[in-house]
Amino acid sequence: MLNADLITDSRALLDAHDVGTTATRRTALKAALGVGYAAAALPIMAQTAIKTPADGLTAGEVMIDVNGFQMPAYRAAPAGKTGLPVVLVLSEIFGVHEYIADTARRFARAGYLAIAPELFVRQGDAQGYGEIAKLIAEVVSKVPDAQVMGDLDATVKWAAANGGDTRKLGVTGFCWGGRHVWLYAAHNPSVKAAVAWYGRLVGQASELNPKHPVDVAAGLHGPVLGLYGGADTGIPLDTIDKMKTVLAAGNAAAKASTFVVYPDAPHAFHADYRPSFRKEPAEDGWKRATAWFKQHGVA
Repeated sequence: MLNADLITDSRALLDAHDVGTTATRRTALKAALGVGYAAAALPIMAQTAIKTPADGLTAGEVMIDVNGFQMPAYRAAPAGKTGLPVVLVLSEIFGVHEYIADTARRFARAGYLAIAPELFVRQGDAQGYGEIAKLIAEVVSKVPDAQVMGDLDATVKWAAANGGDTRKLGVTGFCWGGRHVWLYAAHNPSVKAAVAWYGRLVGQASELNPKHPVDVAAGLHGPVLGLYGGADTGIPLDTIDKMKTVLAAGNAAAKASTFVVYPDAPHAFHADYRPSFRKEPAEDGWKRATAWFKQHGVA
């Protein structure tokens, strides 16, 4: 059975996408991690898709050891710099395609070592699926939260050995990744601050997803800024209210967490390559995200 979080997120995605599986769409797949767009994310809104140049950056695919397993990741950082603050970038259900890589480059141009690990790689190729429902059923829904936490821990370890100062550790993510932002902020004591973009907050417990953000929010290690859309049909506003109640009764980091809800914004309003993109909320959210990291020592 599909996780309820994934079902609601997929409905929001399906509203905005043509999810055909033609050979033409598959030709748009990446040649390497972070190159090209996932098949299920097509067609691309070329007029709004942001292209951040890599000049002056060290950018591209790396391999991260996770207890002997080699996990691919896209990393971007100012060339020749060390001691950099670190930001983990957690993808949507489509994996680390061009949009996520571009987001990493944006952080790199702001002075960060940004790393986007391919968190679906053990279960399958998230970028090779042309149908969202099939992608969720065969790949995304089979990823255990514990696996994600372990992969992120390994990514932090890699960052510390490759030019990052993990005393200045932040994490951000979108949709599926936004949910895991909350979980990781409660998991790793080294997280100084986090920014969750429209990640699900509640859900039914299961073997693979034993807890959801609302279950762990009272014990955050770093404060979380939640950026959400008031017109997001997959994340009811009352779930944000439930989260606020838990945060208000939690520890210092929980109490310091906050939400910004953009009244008319739909799900995935930051995704500049999709019809759901809303320029003003996306730009305002980005400014708030970078300011949040600086405010809380991730700079």
